[in-house]
Amino acid sequence: MSDKKEFVEPEHKETVEVLDPELEKLIQTDPSKGLTDAEASERLVQFGRNELPEVRVNPYLKFLGYFLGPISYLLELAVVLSAVLHDWLDFGILVFVLIANAVIGFHEEAKAESALDALKNTLALKTRAWRNGSLVEVEAVLLVPGDIIALRLGDIVPADCKLFGIGVTGEITEAKLQIDQAALTGESLPVSKGMGDVAYSSSIVKQGVMLAVVIKTGVNTYIGRAANLISITNEEGHFQKVIKTIGDFLVLITLFMAAIIFIDAKFVKKRNLLASLEQTVIITIAAIPVGLPTVMSVTMAVGASQLAKKQVIVKRLTAIEELASVSILCSDKTGTLTMNKLSFDKPFLANRGNTTTDFVGTGVPYTEDEILLDCFFSSEHGAQDPIESTIRRTAIAQVPLLRDREVQDHRIPGYKVDNFTPFNPTSKYTEGKITNLTTGEQFRVIKGAPQVIIRLCGGHDQATDAVINFAGRGLRALGVARTVDPEMNKFELVGLVSLLDPPREDSKATIEECEKLGVNVKMITGDQQIIAKEVAHRLGMQRTILDAQKLVDTSISEEALIDRCVKCDGFAHVIPEHKYRVVELLQQRGYLVGMTGDGVNDAPALKKANVGIAVEGCTEAARSAADIVLLAEGLSTIVDGIKCSRAIFQRMRSYALYRIASTIHFLLFFFISILFFDFELPNLLIILIAVLNDAATLVIAVDNARISKRPDKWRLGQLLTLSFILGFLLMVISFAHFLVAKSIYPYSEIARNDEGKPIKNENFVNYQILQTIMYLQISSCPHFVIFSTRLSTWWWKSMPSMTFLVAIIGTQIIAGIITIIGPEYLGAHPIGVGWTVGVLAISLVMFMLLDIVKVYVFKSWSFEFTARVWPTSAQKEKLAKKIARKIVVDRVTKNIKKAKKVLLLVKAVNAFKTKKSIAADTVLSV
Repeated sequence: MSDKKEFVEPEHKETVEVLDPELEKLIQTDPSKGLTDAEASERLVQFGRNELPEVRVNPYLKFLGYFLGPISYLLELAVVLSAVLHDWLDFGILVFVLIANAVIGFHEEAKAESALDALKNTLALKTRAWRNGSLVEVEAVLLVPGDIIALRLGDIVPADCKLFGIGVTGEITEAKLQIDQAALTGESLPVSKGMGDVAYSSSIVKQGVMLAVVIKTGVNTYIGRAANLISITNEEGHFQKVIKTIGDFLVLITLFMAAIIFIDAKFVKKRNLLASLEQTVIITIAAIPVGLPTVMSVTMAVGASQLAKKQVIVKRLTAIEELASVSILCSDKTGTLTMNKLSFDKPFLANRGNTTTDFVGTGVPYTEDEILLDCFFSSEHGAQDPIESTIRRTAIAQVPLLRDREVQDHRIPGYKVDNFTPFNPTSKYTEGKITNLTTGEQFRVIKGAPQVIIRLCGGHDQATDAVINFAGRGLRALGVARTVDPEMNKFELVGLVSLLDPPREDSKATIEECEKLGVNVKMITGDQQIIAKEVAHRLGMQRTILDAQKLVDTSISEEALIDRCVKCDGFAHVIPEHKYRVVELLQQRGYLVGMTGDGVNDAPALKKANVGIAVEGCTEAARSAADIVLLAEGLSTIVDGIKCSRAIFQRMRSYALYRIASTIHFLLFFFISILFFDFELPNLLIILIAVLNDAATLVIAVDNARISKRPDKWRLGQLLTLSFILGFLLMVISFAHFLVAKSIYPYSEIARNDEGKPIKNENFVNYQILQTIMYLQISSCPHFVIFSTRLSTWWWKSMPSMTFLVAIIGTQIIAGIITIIGPEYLGAHPIGVGWTVGVLAISLVMFMLLDIVKVYVFKSWSFEFTARVWPTSAQKEKLAKKIARKIVVDRVTKNIKKAKKVLLLVKAVNAFKTKKSIAADTVLSV
């Protein structure tokens, strides 16, 4: 017989709780007496109540916060000036827009403090503690370090506490507590904890009874640290940063040009103050993208409604846009990628008649049904242990003898359980003594720790190899054996059952679909590294799993640490601080990170991530910290969410590009026309352009959109540059119209009254006709450009929806009717059908020509070009890092190619030597 093989079962890694010396003294309480009321009161003053502190945000201040920001400030200034000028129409429009934006935002956004409320609700309300020498019921919030508490089956652990290893009445117990801390650490199986181990607040006792001493309460507990991470995470979202950048850009150029127009009117043309202000305010109002926040909010709200139909609930509207840009999705393993429920895996089956020296035996192996039935014989009916209940559930579902029973109870047709011995820490197995009622045969069946079962069978190297294999793959193994002699003393190995928390049915397909969409999925778990590797393998992922302890490795630079995070496929032995750190490190590299989870341990990372996604069946803490909540099981709906968010992103980028370009066009045209040609439009026509065109673009929320195969990015440098190019070209086109029309309807210098209003005379008629022509051109040409900006490719590649088409064309038909009729109260003059149709036709042709420019810019753009066009310090630093990383990657790639060549040469030489050796042997044999 070969030497006996041994294996080492993977051990659970416990997070070490470091206590300061002062606290260490305070917890040296006599477990038979506990604290006195006086001691408890004194410590309550010192350490505070065992609860998480509340931080409430004043709802009125929260609502007022939506009136902050560059665009809002400009709108508010315009409101004040409109009131000063008694321009009540503009005043009403602007006030409505401001309030509408605030109401939409306030209504849709989730309250930041709700995550803390949910964490509080996970804490136990009352517990049993020794006080004044008696075991009494105490409110959990009144527990203090040094309190002696009793933990038993079903209890929620009320505070972080150290186990004594003794029963409630002081007797020493070898049995360990089985504690479910999946919601805290992400571990898929209950953890065995005995004397000296720490039980965490909010974990659940699944088996056993034991006394413990409270060591930490409130914010100092494990769950308290998670709550603290949530409360300090209050960063500005990615979308808010984008809108702020766009707003700052538009506000600056608007204020700059408006200031020059005001100076020209007041000091050059000598108009009075109110007249100068009125002209400036009207131009400013028309230039401000008043509809930008509203259009963005409506577009996202429509998207949220669409996602709700697919059981994806959006709590924070801007998360929809950010999901489109997510390039890394960090997914919690337990309960998210897996079922969070133990399952029977493929067992090792021994042959009948096997012995220590003869593994073949009869050559006929036991079957899965037989090993499951033997497991059932040696299982305790009604036991709460997850392993026992999994085995019984699987046996009842799979073994016909058990499945087909009329009454599903402890009885087994044809057999009788004469005696059952439960598991105990000394023997490490359960045992059933069984009688076959048909034959009268009696036998014993044992099930337990594989090394113990194998030893009782006299040893079995194949089984030991199987256990080592199971352990190396993170599977929980149990040995099963039965007696084969009348005296019931000789055990024969039946086999080994393996148990694992299996992946959800849709997880593998979801990960593959995410990868196709350019989203890299990384698995995060509190489980052992080997378990994580096995699950990763079953999910079709690579097995590069990083131990989370490496995240706090001070021997390497932060850049190298980020490289590790980017390259690995997952993380094991993770605690909440680690999950938070993973998200933080990936964000430092510039990635937009999504995080999925379901437990309390996931809540801080969910809040920190750009998009936090709480999966079905999640805890209230995870749901509150998340931006998106999935109501359907598994992750498949995330793919729907990504696709929908990318369609929404395309619509928002389309509108942003159109609106910025039209603002630049509007400002450039009127800046030049007012300063050099003394040409302007009637105030009402300017307001009409702004109101009609912005109102029409609201329907962009229901437009058709092409879904990108890669994560979307705003690329603000590209967006602003292209907007400026299109705006400049639109201005050139407008001046071409203006100069042609002016040559047909010439006018000399316009006479004006003291208020700056044109005086109507024969010269004014041509001026008014020219105003009406330019009104239609300025209304239609930039507006039709949205047919181009809605795509990054050629405009005909994806046709607009009928609703969108009707809205855009409809507004310009209204503008055309105005120019044909020429209502005097609007300051218009009839220009006839010919001019109207001609201007609209040219505007349609112009958007097609501008589409060529757009496609060329998109195709030729690169980040290097962005850094040159917008050479900010951040852009230059990022470019330098990209170049440095590219040099390293190129060098590594080159070295790998060299190594492959050397390997091929070595293989060729070895093959030649082998062939030569074979030839020599052949010659010798001859």
